[in-house]
Amino acid sequence: MNRALKVALVCGVALTVASCGTVRRALPFGLGRSDEPQATATEGQRISVLAFDEQLAPSAALAGRDIFLPGPQAVTAWTQPGGTPENLVEHVIAAPNFQIAWRRDIGAGSANPGDVMAPVVAADGKIFVLDGRSTVTAVSADTGAVLWKADVKPEGRDRGRDNGFGGGVAVADGRVFVSSGSRVVSALDANSGAVVWSQNVDAPVHGAPTVAGGRVFVVDVDSQMFAFDATTGAQAWAYRGIGEPARVLRASSPTVIGETVIAPFSSGQLVALRTNNGQPVWEETLSNTSRTSALSEVRDIAGRPVISRGMVYGISHSGQMAAIDIRSGQPRWQLPIVGVNAPLPVGDAVYVVSKAGELIAANRDTGQVYWTRELNEGRVRKEGGFLGFFDHELRPQWSGPILASNRLVMVNSFGEAVAFDPKTGAPQTTLKLGAPAFIAPSAYNGALYVLTDSGQLICIR
Repeated sequence: MNRALKVALVCGVALTVASCGTVRRALPFGLGRSDEPQATATEGQRISVLAFDEQLAPSAALAGRDIFLPGPQAVTAWTQPGGTPENLVEHVIAAPNFQIAWRRDIGAGSANPGDVMAPVVAADGKIFVLDGRSTVTAVSADTGAVLWKADVKPEGRDRGRDNGFGGGVAVADGRVFVSSGSRVVSALDANSGAVVWSQNVDAPVHGAPTVAGGRVFVVDVDSQMFAFDATTGAQAWAYRGIGEPARVLRASSPTVIGETVIAPFSSGQLVALRTNNGQPVWEETLSNTSRTSALSEVRDIAGRPVISRGMVYGISHSGQMAAIDIRSGQPRWQLPIVGVNAPLPVGDAVYVVSKAGELIAANRDTGQVYWTRELNEGRVRKEGGFLGFFDHELRPQWSGPILASNRLVMVNSFGEAVAFDPKTGAPQTTLKLGAPAFIAPSAYNGALYVLTDSGQLICIR
């Protein structure tokens, strides 16, 4: 290609790109400049359309009012994805020094960001985790030494490939109960990893199981809830919710209190069922469809519902958080928040982090907002593009919080564990984890445990 032709091609490309007003103003040497009058936008405040429905203002009635928080308590078992069958542990004694004690590679990380989805559980001096390829690992809580490993993929499945992701673990009565994206629910011996029983299911299970009252409860990706006998593995009953093809790449778990189990579904449904037979008691849909955001059509309840003081606290991706009376199913209050993390009711407050990266403290009785805190301030990155053009903003995804030793602790996809003041939301301390983390920390025997997306278990003391 001769020199003249090359110059002509470059100029042609520059003039074509210059048809975009934003780029035209940035081109050098006046390329693309026109003497014709141009429409000029008026100056004003830019408002994010996607975040429009999430604007929350602190309540004037709560101005200057202190948030009561109970004192921290020792946690000697974290048996469920949320700590207990109610998915609630209010304030724990954990990580007072907020320093990393040890790290341990426990298996495969995520093939895609967020594929490792299982919260850490712990009991009897052992930590149990599920990696990105359906392998359960038990490690010593003190040292991180690996005690045993067990692959829960069904026989005949290619164990060298990532055929299923997601799932989780729970521990009770000397057994580790495992759900997986490989369409199997299993019970393992907690001391050896030997399989006690295994049941195939029709669809992948991305959420961890919840174990209570001799039952193992799981929800699959087709919005079907199963209850298995914890001793034998026999299916006790099943309930089908409304299926939704659009889902969030996070998964919830049921919550149980007494004879009632609350099932979260991708349709935005929260359904209260009888634990013994699966009969429905009430149903509430957390949905807040917005004309300004198509993302509100994704109604998935990806954050675990939480039971506290006779109320169920739930949040959906559709933009609704609610406090619901567990007996009647009637909402006491609602807030327009898009979220994929479990709320944390503790003391006078309910803490929740929105998908847009805002930490919110609301009054647990009224839903009035104490304060909000922008978590992504100073953390927004610009990546991609070419020579400064067409780059995009990258914001961290947050998981948590957990209240540990008077700190609200969260982790994020930028590989940080960050502590905040629970009374004001002010940031306090940041730890570098070395890899993205999409799963909220768990607490056990004075430490916090974080499983990163690379398959590394980190102990923080």
